[in-house]
Amino acid sequence: MRAEEPEKPVGDVPIEWGSDAVAELLGRLDLRYLALVPGSSYRGLHDSLVNYNGNRDPRMLVCLHEEHAVAIAHGYAKVAGRPMAVALHSNVGLMHATMAIYNAWCDRVPMLIVGATGPVDAARRRPWIDWIHTSADQGALIRPYVKWDDQPGSVAAALDSLAQAYTITRAAPSAPVYVCLDVSLQEQRLPAPPAIPDVRRDRSPRSHGPDAEAVRVTLDLLGQARRPLFLFGRASRDEHDWDRRVALAERYGALVLSDLKNGAVFPTAHPLHPNPPGIFLPAASAALIGAADLILSLDWTDLPGTLSAAASHGHPAAGRIVSCTSDSALRNGWSKDSFGRDPVDLSIPADPDLLVRALLEPAEPVKPAEWPAAAAPAPPARETPEIPETRETADGIGMHDLAAALRDALAGSPACLVRLPLGWHGADLEAGHPLDFLGMDGGAGIGSGPGMAVGAALALEGTGRMPVAILGDGDLLMGGTALWTAAHYRLPLLVVVANNASFHNDVVHAERMASQRRRPARNTRIGQAISDPDPDLPAFARSLGFHAAGQVRDRSALPAALAAAVAAVRSGQCTLVDVRIRPDD
Repeated sequence: MRAEEPEKPVGDVPIEWGSDAVAELLGRLDLRYLALVPGSSYRGLHDSLVNYNGNRDPRMLVCLHEEHAVAIAHGYAKVAGRPMAVALHSNVGLMHATMAIYNAWCDRVPMLIVGATGPVDAARRRPWIDWIHTSADQGALIRPYVKWDDQPGSVAAALDSLAQAYTITRAAPSAPVYVCLDVSLQEQRLPAPPAIPDVRRDRSPRSHGPDAEAVRVTLDLLGQARRPLFLFGRASRDEHDWDRRVALAERYGALVLSDLKNGAVFPTAHPLHPNPPGIFLPAASAALIGAADLILSLDWTDLPGTLSAAASHGHPAAGRIVSCTSDSALRNGWSKDSFGRDPVDLSIPADPDLLVRALLEPAEPVKPAEWPAAAAPAPPARETPEIPETRETADGIGMHDLAAALRDALAGSPACLVRLPLGWHGADLEAGHPLDFLGMDGGAGIGSGPGMAVGAALALEGTGRMPVAILGDGDLLMGGTALWTAAHYRLPLLVVVANNASFHNDVVHAERMASQRRRPARNTRIGQAISDPDPDLPAFARSLGFHAAGQVRDRSALPAALAAAVAAVRSGQCTLVDVRIRPDD
């Protein structure tokens, strides 16, 4: 990454201002980056990060919108499993960032958000601007979807608050935290350097495992089960935890389900993973839920909804259900992302991967499962996943065509699919490593994809794994200026736009409503199209510093276009490929 290096201070710079003390603490925390849009409410902190901290972490990342700054930190955390810092300018910057903060909350990722406000003391406010940039309780804007927030009243309190916030955001279940700093606090001249909290002494575990009784009961239930089914949801990206999940499924012969809302948690080509993942529950997976005599849910997103969907397919769950998640610690009355009540026989409030470790400790022989052979067929060849013939032979480029051409262009080299569009077929996802796929954004808001792609590219720098984001055209147009940050800091990144020239997800809803009400289907695209004029996405990308050729419309031209794009990214470029996708795909 090409960093903007500040002029190196001569000698040691003393802590003279309140913001110097804050910058000193941030430099001692394990924070490598701080994403921001410059703002006057933290001009003191900005100066201290440049002229007090100098070349030390956290390094600043300039963004073009506060929502992108948070999305970058979100994408970074999904890869690195650790928080980034974000600075948001007063109430106006916080209001810009709210959707991205909600995404990060729903996705349960760590993040330290440093906010700021105009002078709380009205006597210190400049005319006009300081009044409209000051709120009585700024944290109230996001309190329902952050884990903790504070607005300290002194430098000493600010240091303690930031240290506490960092500890809180890292502890499971993770979620963003917010600390708001008064501009007067930052610009206060200090009579003497304050005591900086010793943040490096804390060796507390970031997550907690199950108690012995929960492990014993789960082992008993697994020992009795003949058709166990594991639902793998949110999980760590640690390779050892990945191997343990595979080992546990193989020990008990349990079939495994995963979905596209979360990142890769289990090898999709493994014989015990019989059905491709989806955003919603596939019918074949519903049948497994109905046939299982034990369901072990490991932080599965919306377990009650999944069981309800299985019942609606005619396969209600009849077996015992064990659910392991620490998510209840974050549930509140405002956000309904806690979903419904889990109809379980055993609830284990613990880190799911620590439960997996505990379940693997006993070495006694295990009676294998008795799933019928038809329930767990050998996986189909991934080069030719089952796609309806009408789409395979239709004119234009389908999503499966895009998947196959991208797979060929990557030629087996390590890549990370940061995002996939809603129309992506689960059969086209090949996941054999926890970084092969990062999942969705948590809150299902449009516009998060570009920023998250930049954050993932930042975290993947130096790993040899290419970040690849397949984005919808609506997602790119809403959040596309985030890509400037990748180009500015020379972060190699491949963005492929699956461009159907519409907000097509809502076309599907419109078609359903028209059908139910016996109204003309021809009207369903009104108010949905992104055309007349067609946005020139390659030109837009080039204006932000990306390499981008013209739009690809011919299926025969797609392999060469993607191969050239992959080669460009491997050479260190930021590259975008705009692919016109059939609207019905």
